[in-house]
Amino acid sequence: MPFTKLGLYSSLARGAQALGYTEPTPIQIQAIPSILTGRDLVASAPTGTGKTAAFVLPVLNRLGPHQPSGPRVLVLAPTRELSVQVGNAFRELGRFTDLVTVVLHGGVDYNPQRKALRAGADIVVATVGRLSEFLDDKVLRLDRVSVLILDEVDRMLDMGFIDEVKTIVRQCPLERQTLLFSATVPPALEEVAKFALREPVRIEIGRTSAVTETVNHAIHTVAEVQKFDLLLALLQRPEFTSVLIFARTKHGADHLAHLLRLANRSVAVLHANRTQPQRVAALAGFKSGKHGIMVATDIAARGIDVAGVSHVINYDVPRNPEDYVHRIGRTGRALSVGDALMLVSPEEAGAVHAIEKFIGQKIAQRPLEGFAYKGGQPPVIDTSRPGSGQPPRAGRQRLGAGGQQKGETGRHQSRAASRPSHGGGNPNYHPKGKPGAHWRSRSGR
Repeated sequence: MPFTKLGLYSSLARGAQALGYTEPTPIQIQAIPSILTGRDLVASAPTGTGKTAAFVLPVLNRLGPHQPSGPRVLVLAPTRELSVQVGNAFRELGRFTDLVTVVLHGGVDYNPQRKALRAGADIVVATVGRLSEFLDDKVLRLDRVSVLILDEVDRMLDMGFIDEVKTIVRQCPLERQTLLFSATVPPALEEVAKFALREPVRIEIGRTSAVTETVNHAIHTVAEVQKFDLLLALLQRPEFTSVLIFARTKHGADHLAHLLRLANRSVAVLHANRTQPQRVAALAGFKSGKHGIMVATDIAARGIDVAGVSHVINYDVPRNPEDYVHRIGRTGRALSVGDALMLVSPEEAGAVHAIEKFIGQKIAQRPLEGFAYKGGQPPVIDTSRPGSGQPPRAGRQRLGAGGQQKGETGRHQSRAASRPSHGGGNPNYHPKGKPGAHWRSRSGR
């Protein structure tokens, strides 16, 4: 089905084709016509199924020509990397239009972003913290916003941004279209929908806890002391051409990258303690092939679209089953095929049980042929029941994954308590009753 059959202008269809889109994915087929009607929307689909283009294309279609008087579209994203990716999607898919997109995020100089806003932007894509700065400084007004998009809302909930999101939503006009996109649907997400949306259309592609069908995934069981040796043995195989490795902590990612460099591997590192130039350089080096390996924490599991990732390796089993879905969604994207592996010690069996329950399927345990396992064979772990093992504590010193975890968002103090409440929102949008713990801001930007 061509994109024009979904109601898009030919110029936008050309933009999609110029980026290699041949036909729309299932989330795009369902979301694009609904968004074109102007209805509010709650959409969920597994990671890597084309959610960004599903809102970028119809929103561009609705905007018309450039207007310098203030942003008409606001996109909130949980991380810097996702904000950059969404901004690039608006620019690239709208390359045959005159619409202007400005991206606002922390880690870089404030003034160039302020200058870009004053020059006139149709679309603003922003992280919550940096947008709050612009609003507090009266540099930006949201009174002309006609489309509000909350992208990766489940991640915003995880990061404790919901109080800031509520404040931002109240500054947008009541008469607007609001689009909520998420890969998973935790119960707290319904509170966001009640607060920000009115009678939304709901679209769910597949089970939101499911892994994408184009990903082959497997478990390599190994004693904890041999985990790094097994990783090196995997990386020596010729099919491991572009590998994204996940560690649980920032210190663990740095330590693992150090060990890989000692083994003469070219490695990029991505986590929240890296400066913005370092993060940009790491992604650019990985995308270009300069680095065949990128070691990252879960900051990279949301919204980082790197074409051609051959393998995702979970060096540390994720604590939350949802994180497994997002991590392995970095491969097998856009209907290509990829492989996702977990290196699992017996202590981590309980975490694997939670993942298998969440995705609704067992993950095969496979020995690595030719590897000299301690004891002569890989350990067999029982993932059929909870409590059959627990992930090592973040503070325990481990090869490649030690260190005290302080949270991926760092120690920033929440600005929500110090900012005045803006009363421009619709009272009907507020959640009923007392907000639960998930509404409280646990971190800053």
